[in-house]
Amino acid sequence: MPSRTPHRFRRTAALLTALAACVALAGCSSAEPAASSSSAASSSSVSGTPSAPAQGETASGSIGATGSTGSTEPSRTDEPDRPAPAHVSIPSIGIQSSLMELGLNPDGTVEVPPAEKGMTAGWYSGGSAPGTPGPAVLIGHNDTRFGRAVFHDLKDIREGAEVLVRDGAGKTLRYTVTGKEAVSKKAFPTDKVYGPTKDSTLRLITCDGEFDAEGHTVDNLIVYGALA
Repeated sequence: MPSRTPHRFRRTAALLTALAACVALAGCSSAEPAASSSSAASSSSVSGTPSAPAQGETASGSIGATGSTGSTEPSRTDEPDRPAPAHVSIPSIGIQSSLMELGLNPDGTVEVPPAEKGMTAGWYSGGSAPGTPGPAVLIGHNDTRFGRAVFHDLKDIREGAEVLVRDGAGKTLRYTVTGKEAVSKKAFPTDKVYGPTKDSTLRLITCDGEFDAEGHTVDNLIVYGALA
C-alpha cells in the first residue's frame, strides 16, 4: 500500500495550491478613502497570497488578493476536531478582539473581516486551527474607511511578546512572537507564511507602509509566533 502523507502536509499543500492562483493585490485603505476607490464591499479578499500586477483591485478597506483560484476550501476531515478560536489578545500592545471565522469567497480568494467590523480580527478556517500542527492565520485591518482598526498597533509588537488565543471551549493557548517583517504586496512570502510547520505556529497579518494614489497601503506586516 502507498504510504499515507501526514494530514498537516497534505492539507497545507492544498491550501498553497488554492492560494497560488490568486492574481492581484489590494491594500488597506486610509481613513479617508481616495475618490477613485470603488464602492464595492471591502471584505472580499485577504493578504497572504502571491503577488502579481495589480488588477481588479478591491474597494478600500480590503487587505489582500483578488482573482479566481478555481479551488474549493482545503479539506480537514482527517484532523481531529478542535474548538475554533474565539478571542485573541496581545497584552503588550493593548490588542483584544473576538475572532470571526473567515473562509473563501466564491472566486476562491480568502475573506477578510468586513470594513464595518474593522475592530474585529478573523481566523482563516481553511488553514490550521491554533494548537494543531501548522500555521494558524489571523487577519485584521490596520485602518478602514471607518478609521483605526484592530491591528493598527501591531507594528509596535516586539519579539518575545505574548499572544493569547482562547478557543470556544475556554482553553487559552500562549504563543510567543518570534519575529515580524514588512513585505511588499508584490513580493509576499507565501510559502513562509502558509507553508507546513511541524509544530503549532501563528501568523498575524495586516497592512503596512505608505499609501498609494488610490489610498491603499503598499506593504503587508506579518508577525510570526510559536506555541510556548
